[in-house]
Amino acid sequence: MKKLLFLISLCITIHANAWQRQAVWAKNKMPDAQLHQIAAMTNETNKAGFKANDHRGAYLEWYDTPPKEVANGGCMILISGGSYMSCCDVDLINLWRETFTKQGFQCVNFVYRTPRPEGLPIYQSAWEDGQRAVRLVRSQAKKRGYDPNKIGTVSMSAGSHLALMLATSSTIPAYTPIDALDSLPCNINYAIVNAPAYVTTDGETGTPAWLQGYGLDVKLSSCFKFDANTCPMSLHHGGIDIYSPNGSTLIYRKLRSMNIPSELHLYPNRGHGAFGLERGIEFLTQLGVTGVLKPEERIMDRYASDNSRREVIRQDVWVKGQMPNTQNHQLTPYIEWHFPKKQKTKAIQIIYSGGGYEGNNPNDFEVAPARRYLNDLGMTVVTLRYRTPRPKGLHKHITAWEDLQRTIRLVRSQAEKYGLDPSKIGIMGSSAGGHLTLMGVTSSLHNSYWPNDAIDRLPCNVQWGIGIYPAYALTDGSEDHNSTRGNDDSAILVPEFSFDINTAPMLFIHGDADGWASMNSVKVWEKMRAMGIQSELHTLALRSHCFQRQASPDTGSYTWLDRIADFLRDQKILE
Repeated sequence: MKKLLFLISLCITIHANAWQRQAVWAKNKMPDAQLHQIAAMTNETNKAGFKANDHRGAYLEWYDTPPKEVANGGCMILISGGSYMSCCDVDLINLWRETFTKQGFQCVNFVYRTPRPEGLPIYQSAWEDGQRAVRLVRSQAKKRGYDPNKIGTVSMSAGSHLALMLATSSTIPAYTPIDALDSLPCNINYAIVNAPAYVTTDGETGTPAWLQGYGLDVKLSSCFKFDANTCPMSLHHGGIDIYSPNGSTLIYRKLRSMNIPSELHLYPNRGHGAFGLERGIEFLTQLGVTGVLKPEERIMDRYASDNSRREVIRQDVWVKGQMPNTQNHQLTPYIEWHFPKKQKTKAIQIIYSGGGYEGNNPNDFEVAPARRYLNDLGMTVVTLRYRTPRPKGLHKHITAWEDLQRTIRLVRSQAEKYGLDPSKIGIMGSSAGGHLTLMGVTSSLHNSYWPNDAIDRLPCNVQWGIGIYPAYALTDGSEDHNSTRGNDDSAILVPEFSFDINTAPMLFIHGDADGWASMNSVKVWEKMRAMGIQSELHTLALRSHCFQRQASPDTGSYTWLDRIADFLRDQKILE
């Protein structure tokens, strides 16, 4: 392989100066040439005097070598979108070049033929150009100082469709080999995929997803082969994109079924666009692409201080003698109000831990860091210790659900007394607490107990929910780990979630490698989108249950609390 790479690099003429263009195809060797096609970015085609005949062939534009002190041995191929009608994402290409060069990648812009070929699939000529371009990039690795097995893509829209073709189908030849270069592999090693278009069968011919990616007639396009070389991906999509985000959830589900580490980032109320570039960088960091991971740090050490807290008020959840389904083996539930020193919002966040419904601890790593973080942002936090272990003779969550509904009503009844807004209450839980959060978010019109007093006449709906690796949400894991990892069609949402008309938007954060599978979160997200409820979701590659307990800096498991602040700002809860 090394000898072949060296011989090929000698055969290919390149310019020594930075930002030089390199033709993808040898002269007169470009397959499926069509006279209406060109290869140029739109900032060039829009210039006066542009001559189409001078821009017929796909090309690579090599950018500056990254500084030695940050070089990580990787290469990023930048791929514009444009509906396969043009290469139009000039600003994105510039952003990606600047960002990934600073991260230590050799960057190269790949400009493929457009508009769409006639008489062929809309992607065919671009796919041909793409497979050849990857081989060319691989052949340049030694000369340009990167690893031939650390080649990835960052892309947008139709460019993301093309990136998916390169990522999933490299063992399928897009064209007949023409020279020695074509003996090199054309697979990529990682991909950041923004808003992929034409992924589902209701839009695969080159239109927006006319069924919005829903329904029995909608599947993944068969053009993606998901071969043995399919690489890890970070998929980013807006929740109201006309090129349906369900395309990204289906791609993610397929990757998980193949045990390929991947991430999914879904953004509420966002249309067609590229979102969350920082998440893509964290993904590459977690994979080790950017270098050796930094030592993991304990979250309880990072968030050990209560300096942002003004005072704590503790109270029982139930009036003596009114607690339903009292069982002597269960603890007595209580809440604590944690007020910030400087209040910046009148909203209230209720937080509680997981523990398999066998135990729960409001002072452990699933609660205390988030409480301290939100107190620091000026938000009042109420922590709940609900009844555990599991009740006898009832489903595992019933008494905890009773405690949660009573807690929401109790908080609502006292909010104004503390200068807070009773119409701005959210709930957050992890693992079993994530399941409990789903109960609170989706089923507030369903009484968990018979009312006892005036507080119980108040509504127990919330305005938002935050589910951190929720467990028990799918039928293949209703009592334990997900037996099919949530990937099978037979793994459906458990029946206790009502999804009533008061169902609120949610933020989900879940480890991709969690035994209580990330599909718990994904399938709830899909259900909410089908109801017209826009929620946010982030999965984290290679991370299991309790991903935040210890995490490496610069990864999504380390910055996860910032996703909560981002979500609350998006919901107009925080400034």
